Amino acid sequence: MKESSILLDKHLAQTTMFPFALEIEKADGIYIIDKNKKKYIDLISGVGVSNIGHGNKTIIEAIKNQVDRYLHVMVYGEFIQQSQINAAKLLTSFLPKELDCCYFVNSGTEANEAALKLAKRITGRTKMIACIGSYHGNTHGSMSVSSNEAKKSAFRPLLPDVYFMRFNVMEDLSMIDEKTACVIIETIQGDAGIRIPSKDYLKALRSRCTDVGAILILDEIQAGMGRTGKMFAFEHFDITPDILTLGKALGGGMPVGCMVTSTRNMSLLTHDPMLGHISTFAGHPVICAAVAACLELYRYNTILEKAETKGKLFAEKLSKHPRIKEIRRIGLFFAIDLANANEVQAVVENCLQNGLISFWFLSCPSSFRIAPPLTISEIEIDNACRIILQALDRLGR
Repeated sequence: MKESSILLDKHLAQTTMFPFALEIEKADGIYIIDKNKKKYIDLISGVGVSNIGHGNKTIIEAIKNQVDRYLHVMVYGEFIQQSQINAAKLLTSFLPKELDCCYFVNSGTEANEAALKLAKRITGRTKMIACIGSYHGNTHGSMSVSSNEAKKSAFRPLLPDVYFMRFNVMEDLSMIDEKTACVIIETIQGDAGIRIPSKDYLKALRSRCTDVGAILILDEIQAGMGRTGKMFAFEHFDITPDILTLGKALGGGMPVGCMVTSTRNMSLLTHDPMLGHISTFAGHPVICAAVAACLELYRYNTILEKAETKGKLFAEKLSKHPRIKEIRRIGLFFAIDLANANEVQAVVENCLQNGLISFWFLSCPSSFRIAPPLTISEIEIDNACRIILQALDRLGR
């Protein structure tokens, strides 16, 4: 994007010199509306957050009902709060029996921080293995197990005893040994440009971790909550992690993360030391009310079943364009490869001018991102693809 001369606000921090700088008036369904009433098709769901669309009435009603009862009343874990119980019961009802205990936190990266700590506590080990191309968040621990050195170098030193193996490469699994506390891996790599592993690889990873006593952490902060056409991406691969981390779409538009594991594992955070992990606002009652409402929508809706069909429709409409080098996709989770980063920038900018929000990947600059709300209709897919194809056509001019 071109450098913006307009600050978001002089009292608000900026994270880039190139913000989209849309002034937002409203968001509804798959659309974001600016202050001039221009509608934009949101094809990135707020970067993986609004999987069930913007402004869902069921979630808004649940939030309002909880707000009328009470807001924050106590640090996490001291009081019994029904919205937390409801959210945990619903979430674990979608999961294997081994994953029966939830720790709700404030964001995906916090869930990963908690998971890394718990893995050390379970094993008494310190060695952590992540994957080249990984992205797990921007706090110190999560950044330590993320791969993009350009984003990390200014903040070193980070956590010690972290090693990186190649994603979906069998021979690198030998790096996992009896000194390994955990392997943290995205089930589907997101920021690397939607990299999908083989079933054999993930099964071998699961077996290797079991054999050496290492904890397998699957980060599904982006890939979970129906994005791949199943509630959780690991369901495609017939494995179960020791720890699952979630965030983004879990709250239906509200900020949340969650670490899910067994009750036995989670109990280790209660002693030696007591309060082994704690957060003031973790499990906030209003957020958990939104989580529960969001999960109920998945239980009684057909959006999961339709995600793969809609993904295929996108791919069919876009794949024949000569500017597209490759499409990597699972469900409604896309990376579309062009020749270079300049072409990606031009397409994203042209789409924005014509009422469509797409995005790029930090660690895969020659691809642009599509991850629309799962509620998108076939007519809306047609309209979105028309704008993208026009943007691709303009590259030849």
